[in-house]
Amino acid sequence: MNRYYFLLGLFIIVLYGVWYLYQPFLMPMFIASLLALATANLNLYISKYIKNNLLKAISITLVLGVLFFAPLVYALNASTTIVNNFDPTVIDKIIGLKKDFVLPDFLGSAKPYIKSFLDSLDSQEIAKKIITSGTHIVQKSAGFFKDMFLILVFYFFVNLYSKDLVRFLKDTLPFDDDSPFFKEISGVMSVVFYSTLLTAILEGALFAIIVMFFGYDGLLFGILYGFGSLIPVIGGIILWLPLALYEYALGHTTNAIIIALYSIIVISVIADTFIKPMIIKYVQDTMTRDRTRINEIVVFFSIIAGLTTYGFWGMILGPAITTFFISLAKIYQVLLNEEKTKSA
Repeated sequence: MNRYYFLLGLFIIVLYGVWYLYQPFLMPMFIASLLALATANLNLYISKYIKNNLLKAISITLVLGVLFFAPLVYALNASTTIVNNFDPTVIDKIIGLKKDFVLPDFLGSAKPYIKSFLDSLDSQEIAKKIITSGTHIVQKSAGFFKDMFLILVFYFFVNLYSKDLVRFLKDTLPFDDDSPFFKEISGVMSVVFYSTLLTAILEGALFAIIVMFFGYDGLLFGILYGFGSLIPVIGGIILWLPLALYEYALGHTTNAIIIALYSIIVISVIADTFIKPMIIKYVQDTMTRDRTRINEIVVFFSIIAGLTTYGFWGMILGPAITTFFISLAKIYQVLLNEEKTKSA
């Protein structure tokens, strides 16, 4: 028997065994690897000040934990408390607003459909769905915390052995050391990660300011709005609209108008439309070696697709898979042109 085919068959069997053994950890390992790839420049920056690999890996893992995972843990715990103390009569007050609501004439032919939708709203059904969703979140939170812990652990080890892993990949993959493969992938991931993170922090902080002014938990609402803003188009609305309706139902009409106008003008228009592109440009110009250009429409649909397919972690996986594909297509084009040049 040919030794090559024997080793190939043995390798496939062992590969299946490894996949089966580590299957429960594949998703956390993959996400941790993507996060490490996205923060490769941060790793290099910290290396200037911390030479010890162990201390460097601990430092960068703490940074990720504080910026990304600690707010999630706080938001989940605080949200669980709110759901457990949820008062269904609040929904009755909000739904009761539709009795006095008059649809403006400029809606035209859409008025019957909107009126039909408003008439179909049932406070008991909505309250039941909120309680059911809250219970589901509580049940899933243990698994979610476990995934976050595993991601941090794997992220630590990826950064600890980053040099060995990069060297192994360079020796294994059919690319030269000066190939654009690693720079292209890392650059694209860095732009998506840093710009998304900075935008979420900015918009979350802006929303926290307004809700704190009216006596709400600014940290909780800021975190929720920050993560909600990652959902294109409707991300911010699902936070400020219920809060504005709640204030209006309590008779605080001025508060409701201020929250709505502030969220639309300051956050959606000024921050999202004008400041966000400036953040992306800043990241492209200063945080990546090459000016890697990302089409925002592509990122928009990749986040939606990721959330639909993978749930929460799709915010990372969607753009990652999409940018991997785009980067590989660009690299293939470069390599193809090089081969044509050599053969000419």
